Amino acid sequence: MARKNPFMNVMNDEAPEESTAILNYTTKGASKALIHSLDEMAAQADRFLEGEAVAELDPDIIDASFVRDRLEDDEADFEELLSAIKDRGQDSPILVRPHPAASGRYMVVFGHRRLRVAKALGRKVRAAVKDLKDSDHVVAQGQENTARANLSFIEKAMFASEISRRQFDGDNAIVLSALSIDRATLSKMLAVSAIPKEILDAVGAAKGIGRDRWYDLKNSLERPSTLKDAKAFIETDEFKEKAGDDRFNALVAHVKTIGRTVRQRGQQTQKWVSEDKSVSAEMKSGGKTYTVAIKAKDAAGFGDYIAESLGELYRAYQSRKDQGE
Repeated sequence: MARKNPFMNVMNDEAPEESTAILNYTTKGASKALIHSLDEMAAQADRFLEGEAVAELDPDIIDASFVRDRLEDDEADFEELLSAIKDRGQDSPILVRPHPAASGRYMVVFGHRRLRVAKALGRKVRAAVKDLKDSDHVVAQGQENTARANLSFIEKAMFASEISRRQFDGDNAIVLSALSIDRATLSKMLAVSAIPKEILDAVGAAKGIGRDRWYDLKNSLERPSTLKDAKAFIETDEFKEKAGDDRFNALVAHVKTIGRTVRQRGQQTQKWVSEDKSVSAEMKSGGKTYTVAIKAKDAAGFGDYIAESLGELYRAYQSRKDQGE
């Protein structure tokens, strides 16, 4: 079944010369070539498995990827996968590489959930073993997950941030290829990933929350006092009792309440009514601003009179200040 591509405008710079795997498994040709469907992304990830011998490995000698791409596992999806593999066996192999720092061990490139199922069932896991460099590893992992793993925006953003932080190249070509995104999308992802990790981990994957809402939250948390309050809120039972998108929505609602409270604290309101009740005014003081709103049958005429008298009123005010009144 064809998959809908969440990134319709995909830009992919030409891959670095030193990485033959990237040249083989990313789109070739002119810079900024477009990848039109998730099926094509899936096919690119599949080609990492082509021609590789499949072995049955003990799950206990396989470690997780060095780049995290999930905030949490969907337990319903996991149970469905576990049931399917228990009944039919493991249809497709996972991809692993010899562990770069531990002899005799392996590291998952993609297929973390299938590995977890094998551990739960006490079975060996079918795996293709391919010797990959770190840069090739993240391209394969990113393309597989973009095509099949249904990662949320924030999970992709954190994955992009981790790849970018490792500085595989100077212009982020690796992360653009791994996630099949353009530079504008990457910029938003990196900005959002700057939200403190404790908040991102507390909110979780938030599958239904897209880029714009995360970006709005990021902007709201730039005020230090708001960020401090948000960190306190994620420790409350009110927040922790929620799950999924509800956690994100609860945090946003709380942050908005903080904003309203800050504005109210900084704003003072006074009211005045004339003796004959024909004119009323409301005065609002907000730091460096002072607003007067007049309500009257002839509000415009009275307002014009006040405007014409401002010079005289200001001189009277200065005189009273000078006299210390």
